[in-house]
Amino acid sequence: MASVLAPEHEGSGKRQQLTRQRNLWIDAWHSFVRNRLALAALIFIALMLLTAIVGPMISPYSYTRQDLLNVAQPPSADHWMGTDALGRDFLTRIMMGGRTAFFIAVLVTSITAILGVAIGAFSAYQGGLTDSAIMRVTDVIISFPHLLLAMFIAGTVRPQIARVTNDISWLRGSAMLDYVTVFGALAIVSWPGYARLMRGQVLTLRQMEFIEAERMIGASTGRIIRHHLVPNAIGPIIVATSASFGQAMLLESSLSFLGVGIKPPAASWGNMINDALITWRQQPFLLAMPGIVLSLVVLAFNFLGDGINDALNPRDRR
Repeated sequence: MASVLAPEHEGSGKRQQLTRQRNLWIDAWHSFVRNRLALAALIFIALMLLTAIVGPMISPYSYTRQDLLNVAQPPSADHWMGTDALGRDFLTRIMMGGRTAFFIAVLVTSITAILGVAIGAFSAYQGGLTDSAIMRVTDVIISFPHLLLAMFIAGTVRPQIARVTNDISWLRGSAMLDYVTVFGALAIVSWPGYARLMRGQVLTLRQMEFIEAERMIGASTGRIIRHHLVPNAIGPIIVATSASFGQAMLLESSLSFLGVGIKPPAASWGNMINDALITWRQQPFLLAMPGIVLSLVVLAFNFLGDGINDALNPRDRR
């Protein structure tokens, strides 16, 4: 009788184990939903993203259209956020600036997360001289202030890229050069944080029995990293990624404000703040609007990151 029932009990145990593993993410979602501040931040970010994507499409004004008869006008029925010093509709430019911010934040965060996770996992798993060399590179990059290093990279690399692409007609004078420069600068200064975080997780995991078992059966380094180390260390990476969106937006706006990022007529919250500095005493709303929007979005991403951290931290669950 025992031999007949054993497979059933074994199968039941496996199903219960799978259910518990699956419920970890369900429990995390339920915990996140109960955090009203994090949920409100997620809804706000979703609304801002929708506005940035759809808003410029339905706006009656182009973000580059100049109306020199209505320069620096206060908010009105025709222009809900007024017009800037060149007569451009400020609400449309705010929405286009949001599109720029979200686009750069998503792309830069995705690139740096993938690059940092891969480098950190490889470094920790290999150990020895490889680990030491990679960590010294990350220490050098982290030792510089992110904004200053990104400014240096963007300021020195862009002329070289422009010189190389000068013979390509559709790239000559294109805003694409600004985007490529910002992508590269922010990616270079941001990946070491992910690498160090992933390295710490892998150093803990690589000594566990299931990793030793994979080595014993001859699994390759790439397979162990892809299928075992990265999935088991993904929780802290998700938390770091959610917070990095706001940081990427802030860095992009800072570069654009300082004149080494996205340049006019392309819309960026940073270059809009820079343009408004000249007339901020007469039209303070031109300075306040992009600054307030940027602050709210970055704050929302910080609240979202805190909520995800609490939801994925089993010690905080009740």
